[in-house]
Amino acid sequence: MGLPTMEVLLSPWVLGVLGLVIGSFLNVVIHRLPQLLEREWLGDAAGYLQDEAAIGRVLGSTAQRTAELARQGETLAADVAALPAMSLARPRSRCPQCGHQLAWHENIPLLGWLRLGGKCSACGTRISVRYPVVEALTGLLFASAAVLAGPTAAAAVYCLALALLVAAAFIDLDTTLLPDDLTLPLVGLGLVAAWQQWTPVSLADAALGAFFGYFALWFVAFAYKLVRGVQGMAEGDFKLLAGLGALLGWQALPGIILLSSAVGAMVGIFLIVARGHGRNVPIPFGPYLAGGGVCALFFGAQINQLWQGL
Repeated sequence: MGLPTMEVLLSPWVLGVLGLVIGSFLNVVIHRLPQLLEREWLGDAAGYLQDEAAIGRVLGSTAQRTAELARQGETLAADVAALPAMSLARPRSRCPQCGHQLAWHENIPLLGWLRLGGKCSACGTRISVRYPVVEALTGLLFASAAVLAGPTAAAAVYCLALALLVAAAFIDLDTTLLPDDLTLPLVGLGLVAAWQQWTPVSLADAALGAFFGYFALWFVAFAYKLVRGVQGMAEGDFKLLAGLGALLGWQALPGIILLSSAVGAMVGIFLIVARGHGRNVPIPFGPYLAGGGVCALFFGAQINQLWQGL
């Protein structure tokens, strides 16, 4: 029996199953990556607090004040160092309530959650339905990418991009953070794919997409800050749209911005009016950008016709 052909490896069924597996890993990324980054940032903050020369230059503090801040930095550094070791691979998945380490069959994407009835087998604590949702969503997107691109390199590129978008969207939803670890690889992926002609986007269009994607939102945020005096959008959003522009070309940007802004505005108004969401409480824009990018990937021609008609 020979090796599987590209038609088999990049078929909707195979990529759909792979998407379920990748979705299981994305659940880990969504949960742990922000914690890993915040641990690093707290460690950096602890180091800055102990830099008495910098504190003195910036704050002009007295020796007593700089010594006090240094002690706080030492305490913070010790607290961070005392945290249990963590990476994206270690420790293995476990129940956050009782610490039960999941067996291999409990970790099977989608089926493991269904088999457990959505509860920890040790303590009965409910397991969020979002875990199987992320797995199923990623599997569906991967299978759809296979249908869209066929057994080509573009299918693999789109699957990788979709995995980055799913992780970025849910992390932003949870924490209002869009890590560079996800947005910058998306920019690089789009540019390399265009350069190698793995996707139907030219390198010039991908480069312009990255440029205009970043600076379109940067300009909006800059203008908003001039008018309102507050930061209205984070840099992670600029980088995410730059990544979508690199992947899909500059031509996709108007449709992505229109769609994500419209949906984001409707959701924001609903949260403020119906849920009493504070106007000063930030609403993450990354999920809407990611959703707009996914729609542009699969329905780009229809979206372009829509905004051009407007």
